[in-house]
Amino acid sequence: MAEDIKNITENNEEISSNFIHTFVTQDISEGGQYYGKTVHTRFPPEPNGYLHIGHAKAVCISFGTAQKFNGICNLRMDDTNPTKEDVEYVDAIKEDIKWLGFTWDDRFYFASEYFDKMYECAVELIKKGLAYVCELNADQMREYRGDLKTPAKSPYRDRPIEESLELFEKMKNGEFEDGSMTLRAKIDLASGNFNMRDPVIYRINRITHHRTGDKWCIYPMYDFAHPIEDALEGITHSLCSLEFEDHRPLYDWVIDNLSLPSKPRQIEFARLGINNTVMSKRKLRALVENGYVKGWDDPRMPTLCGLRRRGYTPKSIRNFCDRIGVSKVNSTVEYSFLEHCLREDLNESAKRVMVVLDPIKLVITNYEEGKSEEFEVENNPNNEADGKRIITFSKECYIERSDFMEEPIKKYQRLYPGNEVRLKSAYIVKCTGCEKDENGNVTTVYAEYDPLTRGGNTPDGRKVRGTIHWVDANNYKEATVNLYDNLFTVSDPEAGDRDFLDFINPESLVVKNGCKAEKSIENYDVPANFQFMRHGYFCLDKDSTKENIVFNRSVSLKDGFKK
Repeated sequence: MAEDIKNITENNEEISSNFIHTFVTQDISEGGQYYGKTVHTRFPPEPNGYLHIGHAKAVCISFGTAQKFNGICNLRMDDTNPTKEDVEYVDAIKEDIKWLGFTWDDRFYFASEYFDKMYECAVELIKKGLAYVCELNADQMREYRGDLKTPAKSPYRDRPIEESLELFEKMKNGEFEDGSMTLRAKIDLASGNFNMRDPVIYRINRITHHRTGDKWCIYPMYDFAHPIEDALEGITHSLCSLEFEDHRPLYDWVIDNLSLPSKPRQIEFARLGINNTVMSKRKLRALVENGYVKGWDDPRMPTLCGLRRRGYTPKSIRNFCDRIGVSKVNSTVEYSFLEHCLREDLNESAKRVMVVLDPIKLVITNYEEGKSEEFEVENNPNNEADGKRIITFSKECYIERSDFMEEPIKKYQRLYPGNEVRLKSAYIVKCTGCEKDENGNVTTVYAEYDPLTRGGNTPDGRKVRGTIHWVDANNYKEATVNLYDNLFTVSDPEAGDRDFLDFINPESLVVKNGCKAEKSIENYDVPANFQFMRHGYFCLDKDSTKENIVFNRSVSLKDGFKK
């Protein structure tokens, strides 16, 4: 995987095809099973949490495949299990997919819309002798499941059809307790694929559904509902992650044994794995509910809303998904490659500004008191269309505390007594000393400027090695800056018997208050992206106001991805 990404990056090209596209091309070609038909895919998330970067890959594959073949893609909420489902998640999923750049027009569905039809399908199977009501409880079912040498068993498998029909209707009517009965498909108790050993297709579950209320106390299992939903919607290609490969025989069995209007084809692809994070909805929910993060959209989360709040762009995520490719083999991608894709995009699109995160005052002793100058600087050297902006300069400025050392270390090229540096786009200044407080901490740095070096030029040709950023102390905006890092201290917090919560990084968020930003920053609104010179890429946080400006670091300038 790393070598594939390396080649793609070096050649600066996107993958234009994959094995799924090969299958689809065969299917719609003359003689193929969908010849003459429109390619029709779907993305069916369960509304029990927020979408994360792994879902973004699935979104790009399903919607992208439809786009490639001039087809259509449905968005369907798989709300067959009401235990953790909520309207909040439905709205968030729709928002995230639109943000990524995909639309579904009027093709938005809920699995629950088909509950009546699914019930009819279950009855059809019973009448055909292909399903029966089973009274084994969960423990007994596990006990009778068998192994590769021993078939599963159920004493209710040969129950008369009329009796199963009557009991199934009573299940629907709420006459039995939760867990006391299930409806099972009658397939093959000796199958080497345990998914085919008379799987449960309906269970009793008295939970109020977010859309159907208390109408139903029985709910279909996903493996039964999924193919029915696809067939009813006319899906040609049902694109799923790899864990459903062993479920495909059951998918096909349901389609083949029911009176349905179409026959979709299921194709599986490998899920996305990324290091230094977790992507299980259950674990992400634990992070939120236990207060390790500040909600689903915390910028440390791998959720799309968290990445969006951190400053990730739709283009960077789509490029990432395109360039990691589509495979049948599970693998793990370095998080640094996701960051690399973001840097590529922001390097072209983000406006440059100067912000001092750890300010210390610089006083230019030979600069006229009360004087102020304006300098015109470019917003983005990579994009002339972004134009220029005006910054001001006066006797007092703010610089980074790390840009001064009274006793410099070897190869230190910034301010120290007797050394010259270039104030970005302004003047060359020479340090003359500093002032300290009673604890020996430097409070003020002093320097003299060379008035002949306006714009940072050196008319006499002398070499000045250091260039530092600065902010006019008489014309700035106070800001809070959130510095984010990996949420976990290890690459794989889920390895072995690890409890992933034991590896939470206590330094995953560092808040810098009292930062000094260019005054021009107040002219932008969320979701503006910036490159803070010498610091990295940042974005305005959604909680930012004109009075209280808050920035989130999206990614550092240093690229950790090894090409």
